[in-house]
Amino acid sequence: MKVSKEQVRENRQRIVETASALFRERGFDGVGVAELMSAAGLTHGGFYKHFASKTDLMAEAVSCGFVQAADISGGTGREEFVERYLSRQHRDAMGSGCVMSALGTDTARQPDSVKALFAEGIEKHLARLGGEEGVEGSRRADIIDTLAHLVGAMVLSRACPDDSALADEILDVCRARILNEGNSEA
Repeated sequence: MKVSKEQVRENRQRIVETASALFRERGFDGVGVAELMSAAGLTHGGFYKHFASKTDLMAEAVSCGFVQAADISGGTGREEFVERYLSRQHRDAMGSGCVMSALGTDTARQPDSVKALFAEGIEKHLARLGGEEGVEGSRRADIIDTLAHLVGAMVLSRACPDDSALADEILDVCRARILNEGNSEA
């Protein structure tokens, strides 16, 4: 049975979205192609009709993760964004959370094609946090510092056992510090 071009596009998008969530949950090496295709409701054999390699899918999944992050953070003020980002809810929902904190360390060990799309996603996220394209100088440095603080706090918190008091303490301390610094600048 022939599949329409529209169905092919929908299937590909479903694979990318499924991969984005699974990669964020378990890392790039924690999910095989067969499992991923099954989770997307498709057969393993169809993978190579959509992607030349798993690396190609990884790159698209990273881009998808950044688009989803933009949808999540769009339209919120700095304080609300920090509160939501450094929450226990975000910490525990790795598959639907920030791609930077979930896959940053994995991406560092991937081919340049994946790293380039990750860097592009970071740049777009910095521009969103800055409220405009082309923010430079000390304002850009402040935005980079805040983003690195947020991502680092989430990575450290997730590295602790789920029931660890330290996991919550990291989020609480970093949230208070970031928000306090932002209030002193205003």
